[in-house]
Amino acid sequence: MSVLTPRQDPEMHLLNMAQQIAYSTDGGYTFTKYANNPVISINSTQFRDPKVIWYPLTQQWVMVVAYAQEFTIGFYTSPNLTTWTHASNFSRYGLLGLQYECPNLVQMPMLSNISIENPLEDSNFASTDMFILYISINPGAPLGGSIGQYFPGTFNGTHFTPVDQAARIADFGKDNYATQFFYGIPATSPQISIAWASNWQYAQVVPTGQLEGFRSVMSLPRNNVLANTTRGDYTLVSLPYDLSPLYSSTSSLANSTSLANSSLLYDYSSTVPSGAVTFNMTVENIPLANASGTANFTFLSSVTGESVRGGFYFGGDTPFWIDRGYIRGFENPFFTDKFSTNNLINTDTQAFRLQVVIDRSILEVFLDNGLRSATTTFFAEGMLDTLLISTRELNPGVQVSAEVFGLNSAWAPLADSNGTIAGNITTSNQRVRRNMMGHIRL
Repeated sequence: MSVLTPRQDPEMHLLNMAQQIAYSTDGGYTFTKYANNPVISINSTQFRDPKVIWYPLTQQWVMVVAYAQEFTIGFYTSPNLTTWTHASNFSRYGLLGLQYECPNLVQMPMLSNISIENPLEDSNFASTDMFILYISINPGAPLGGSIGQYFPGTFNGTHFTPVDQAARIADFGKDNYATQFFYGIPATSPQISIAWASNWQYAQVVPTGQLEGFRSVMSLPRNNVLANTTRGDYTLVSLPYDLSPLYSSTSSLANSTSLANSSLLYDYSSTVPSGAVTFNMTVENIPLANASGTANFTFLSSVTGESVRGGFYFGGDTPFWIDRGYIRGFENPFFTDKFSTNNLINTDTQAFRLQVVIDRSILEVFLDNGLRSATTTFFAEGMLDTLLISTRELNPGVQVSAEVFGLNSAWAPLADSNGTIAGNITTSNQRVRRNMMGHIRL
């Protein structure tokens, strides 16, 4: 079943936005529109982005949908997906910007302890009835353009009640928008999401190949849970979905257990054909007072000298930063090149953990088991093929370890002998094909 907002439907003489449904009998390859569409219409040009869940306590379907420029999320209920009743509104919370878009209502499990090395262990989940209402706004993000925000709270089947009116930003980069949560995940398990990795300030003008005909990518799928942290209750924790099935080898390509005030340099130009790499770094025994030093990383091109870099200061207000300003393939006044956040040292563990994932044109970072995350795209003239991890001026006794893994292409197993991947899209009765570089072949 699909629930959707067509802007216009000439067959129904519908010129405004309204909610329709369609059904599939072949597993989602093709859909047939419901004969009595639309199922909800309010005669508005700014009424869109429905998301539907089943609420078992009332045995009803629940839809959240955006009254975009009224800064309102409407809640509707239905016993059968065809007849809907308006139940309540959630209006003017958090960042408003120009409009609300792409709402999601998700029951979210809570962690008992965010500080352990593997927080997503089954035994670390606490019983909870917490939900989050996730709302995207565009424009109006603190960095400009589009961004997502979330509100933790409770839901009784008709009304959502937030724990407070704070605007919690889900990503401290600039390229994470319209996050969608997969339906059907048990409420006691981490909820899985994926986002559009771009920003409306420049999404329509970023580079694309002459044969490609498309722009933008999606973020990594992420596991999401709530956790209480030092400075904030009900923080949304986001970590990449398990990447180990994509590892290019069973062991790390490079590693070090003695990286304090030292560096690790790895050239992956000949060992990782996909150009996708992930690394994990752990810094331990950080003093709680008078901590000093930095931990930095740089992905660079050995051909053009371009780079994407980032790092963490262990002193002061412990800021973490990302810089994509050394990439030369795209210039735009809105393509902000530097981002930062603060990330307090955990007083229980006295440790800092960092996971970084890079693909050919996207970087994603996750701090301290996903307490902070950022998504940033970049468009290099030369392929990034070398990784440098380094630490400097750390306090005596601080220990640092890191390991680097290559990631296989998710497309490669689908390719034929010519490197072409067949899609299921048809245009003028012709099958569209893309090779492993994304180029279209008919």
